[in-house]
Amino acid sequence: MNVVLFGASGMIGQGVLRECLLDPDVTSVLAVGRSSTGQQYPKLREIVQKNLFDYSAIEDRLTGLDACFFCLGVSSAGMSETDYRRVTYDLTIAAAETLARLNPNMVFVFVSGAGTDSSEKGRSMWARVKGQTENALLRMPFRAAYMFRPGAIVPLHGIKSKTRVYQLAYTLIGPILPWLERRWPDQITTTEKLGRAMLKAARDGAPKKILETRDIATLAG
Repeated sequence: MNVVLFGASGMIGQGVLRECLLDPDVTSVLAVGRSSTGQQYPKLREIVQKNLFDYSAIEDRLTGLDACFFCLGVSSAGMSETDYRRVTYDLTIAAAETLARLNPNMVFVFVSGAGTDSSEKGRSMWARVKGQTENALLRMPFRAAYMFRPGAIVPLHGIKSKTRVYQLAYTLIGPILPWLERRWPDQITTTEKLGRAMLKAARDGAPKKILETRDIATLAG
């Protein structure tokens, strides 16, 4: 399986990248992002792409792909709806439209978030925009598309969040995070389980198009 991964330098993307590199069914991983992962592995290739709204210059490198794991995302804190929609909806759809045209047999897996609003009409701005993005992806001509809606995510294996306040919280409550995950399996997952579940969906499919935290844990096995 040849995989393209967006956002491999972020916390979620780091976890997904780790699971891809460990999975014997994954032949190659193409990491696309604004910065390099700084990692070197035989089956890892990278494209540093500053403009994530236009892929015309690298289309020849985006073919022959079986799955896309889209892990890019930003916090909506302090952002207007217009700005948040551009870096969430517009950015995601720009990549997805290119990949769907070049790889119609691809499985596209999008990391959304718990509380996403599929109706696109709720009061929460970020939830509406995520819902618009999910709905647009589900209409695209991929072989399959899956929307992952994790709640809190525990970083494992030395992975760190690039958001300072999140990383501080993980550091402070780190010793009890495994207990919290067992106590609230509907709300908390790990970077390892998320990565394994995404690979499972890409390889074997999933019972639902939209997967919440408990669905992710079940799929990860």
